[in-house]
Amino acid sequence: MQIDPTGPRSRGRETTPLLRKAASFTVSSQPRSVRVGHVNYKSTSLPGTPSILTQTSSPASPGTVVQHHYGGKSTYGQTLFNCIAVLLGIGMLSEPLAFAYAGWFWGTALIIFFGVVTCYTAKLLAREILLDPRLRSYADIGRKAFGPKSSLLTNSLFCLELFSLSVVLVTLAADSLHGVWPAHSANTYKLFSVFVLAPTTFMSLSILSLTSLLGISSTLLIIAVIFIDGFSKPDSPGSIWSPAQTSFSPGTPEQVGVAFGLFMAGFSGHVVIPSLARDMIDPSQFNHMANWAFTITTFIYAIIGYAGYLMFGSSVSDEISRDLLATPGYNFTLNQLAMWLLVITPLSKFALSTRPLNTILETMLSLESTPRSHSVEDGKGTTSQKGHQLTKQVFVATERIMVPVMSIAVSVVVPQFSALMAFLGSFSAFVICVIGPISAKIALTGRCQWYDAALLGVSTLMAVWGTFSAFWTA
Repeated sequence: MQIDPTGPRSRGRETTPLLRKAASFTVSSQPRSVRVGHVNYKSTSLPGTPSILTQTSSPASPGTVVQHHYGGKSTYGQTLFNCIAVLLGIGMLSEPLAFAYAGWFWGTALIIFFGVVTCYTAKLLAREILLDPRLRSYADIGRKAFGPKSSLLTNSLFCLELFSLSVVLVTLAADSLHGVWPAHSANTYKLFSVFVLAPTTFMSLSILSLTSLLGISSTLLIIAVIFIDGFSKPDSPGSIWSPAQTSFSPGTPEQVGVAFGLFMAGFSGHVVIPSLARDMIDPSQFNHMANWAFTITTFIYAIIGYAGYLMFGSSVSDEISRDLLATPGYNFTLNQLAMWLLVITPLSKFALSTRPLNTILETMLSLESTPRSHSVEDGKGTTSQKGHQLTKQVFVATERIMVPVMSIAVSVVVPQFSALMAFLGSFSAFVICVIGPISAKIALTGRCQWYDAALLGVSTLMAVWGTFSAFWTA
């Protein structure tokens, strides 16, 4: 075994080292060829050591050898399940309204287009994360492509997306609770929810992670309830057997713009794509897994949109769950159960969804937790050390309480669920899921393919159109 102390050279236009450069290894054992994206890898194993992926040199980078060592533990099936679980979420409740705004033809075309494009950009992120073992996250890719100054922009976009999601969760929980218990207004429930949400922001991740199973279960139940109700009711409204009045043509320009955001919001899971790719036992299977994950997700969103649009037509609400509860002739107990899950799930997922937001804010404000010295822990620290630690804890507590308070305040000011989802999809999802990955690819390769330029142009137009429409209809 020979060790090259100089390490690999940086690829593309990278000017900022992310991690320490790893040494290159040359192994004489017979390798097994593996392909990741368009790059050939050789997988070699030494006795008693894990597999090592080594990138072979290419014409574009002569003599470059990069050592890759992935400690992934997720199988193909586990990664597929996790990817679908990330993509499927509360955005499905607005799919019928998106079809009502876009019409049958353009609604179908848009949801397929967004599914294909986001699958493509997910593969771009996975390819970059697998080519460079120093990269760990979406933010690392952005920092490598655009330099260290991009970190502030990336963190700001993440904060905006996560905060928008927190507002959506508050709105959904309050609207659902008002549907099953209309004794008070939705805004009243929002105000009282601070007493539930604020304490959860201090819970440990081991407790909060249990809410993921509840979220997946409620999602599957809502899908089942929609079709059980639709097929069990013989007459309109709310029946698949007797469809409501629908249209093949789109609505007003503002409605079409909102439809862009509603469709796109369902595919906004690219922040975790790098983690999923690195955690695979065999990363070369990621592209195949992504094809299935996005195909299944697109199909589920499409049939939910079709069913809801057939059942309620152009009068469908921005949350189809409210239509199910308000329409007579359904199984009352089943719908009540589904609505209570839509109350509990957003409240339980709030702290888990906003934990990355808290982490980013605490880092930007220099409030991140640091190991305490033994002198402070045993009470022998100076008064200034204890005072500084206490002050930091007070600021952290204030910041974590202010996140739900601000989320509730925005939800009260902007109560429309569709407007919130449209903004989440039109601005955040387009920028993070489409514009960002394609721009990073162009910056790292130094080339812009015609289809990348076309996707950037179309996505930017849709993002601007959808964002203005979301504000206009709010």
